[in-house]
Amino acid sequence: MGSELKKPEIKFTKLFINGDFVDAVSGRTFETIDPRTGDVITMVAEGDKEDVDLAVDAAREAFDHGKWPRLTGCERGKIMMKFADLIEQHVEEIATLDALEVGKLFLLNKLYDVPSSADMLRYFAGAADKIHGQTLKMSGAMHGYTLKEPIGVVGLIIPWNFPAAMFFFKVAPALAAGCTMVVKPSEQSSLSALYIAHLAKQAGIPDGVLNVVSGFGPTAGAAIASHMDINHGEVCVAASRVYVQEGIYDEFVEKAVASVKYWKIGDPFDPEVHQGPQADKKQFERILGCIEQGKKEGATILTGGKAWGEKGYYIEPTIFANVTEDMVIAKEEIFGPVMSLMKFKTIEEAIQKANNTKYGLAAGIVTKNLDIANRMSRSVRAGNIWINCYSALDRNLPFGGFKMSGFGKDLGIDSVEKYMQIKAVVTPLYDSPWL
Repeated sequence: MGSELKKPEIKFTKLFINGDFVDAVSGRTFETIDPRTGDVITMVAEGDKEDVDLAVDAAREAFDHGKWPRLTGCERGKIMMKFADLIEQHVEEIATLDALEVGKLFLLNKLYDVPSSADMLRYFAGAADKIHGQTLKMSGAMHGYTLKEPIGVVGLIIPWNFPAAMFFFKVAPALAAGCTMVVKPSEQSSLSALYIAHLAKQAGIPDGVLNVVSGFGPTAGAAIASHMDINHGEVCVAASRVYVQEGIYDEFVEKAVASVKYWKIGDPFDPEVHQGPQADKKQFERILGCIEQGKKEGATILTGGKAWGEKGYYIEPTIFANVTEDMVIAKEEIFGPVMSLMKFKTIEEAIQKANNTKYGLAAGIVTKNLDIANRMSRSVRAGNIWINCYSALDRNLPFGGFKMSGFGKDLGIDSVEKYMQIKAVVTPLYDSPWL
């Protein structure tokens, strides 16, 4: 790593409630850490139950009496389009904050994550005036129809692995639906969410519609999850379990290990780097603990397995062989650069092994046989199946998991539905010539 590390100016560190940046009621703050070095970047306001209550009150007032739910879909869409333009104009700042806080590659943030967030806003801005109910033909002399109405105040908890993108996975469809919201970013990645909140106000989103409460899961997150005046939402993909047909297993292992030799680790602001640091010390230690557990349980490390560098939260890309389904590294979400390789003989065995997990967010299938692709895609219990590709995400495509990987969908026009509630309306028909 070079001696000069990029350290941008940090402009927003307070809670964003009812259109203003404010201190936490308690006055407490917490450190946000640069994972490249372990040094403190800045202090961020630590929201708690009292702050969540204030944010929910603001969101409730904005929903019950404010103009956002009462604007036409076209009017909401225009404001969201302006919001998207502002995101695009500040790509560099947002990309820098996410690289700084969680070690995500700056170039990837700048070229993909942040621009795709702006495009996602535009996609849902276009959907805002296309939310329609149905006219229903009823069995008697009655006229029925449905209305789709915004569900109200929603609580949105954002993970740290894709801070800016995941922010808009949830915020964009909620805004299109006419909801108001309280957002809690991960404590590892609060800065970009607070910066985006500042841009939302500039775009003309009314006070109280979008509130951001930084803080910790057991306090601020729990307060959102348990608040009686909210309706709720939350959701990641990593190819950590790889099942390889036994006939090509040895060749696959050889190529996988060889590919790691060209994998460059280092400062996420370096455009030549493939892998930055882990998000924080806790996650760094958890991943190393899983690696140690894998070794204790009998798995074989083919490459990696150790911390990298003299400072910061870097881990070598790690590949395990001789992994069985009962091992921790096969059962748990590691959220780190760890891959477990396992063999299978028949398609039936591959399906059984793939489904032998409590999770079900995504799966990838690599085959030249269309029949196998069709069978596997219908048999594997996961919300997203990628055939001969991986992590193919798009704002047009619903994204969400089965089992313990969450419920509901982000992205795609269907994701607006979870922020709506359907009202059925019936009126009698008199002297109608037909039913």
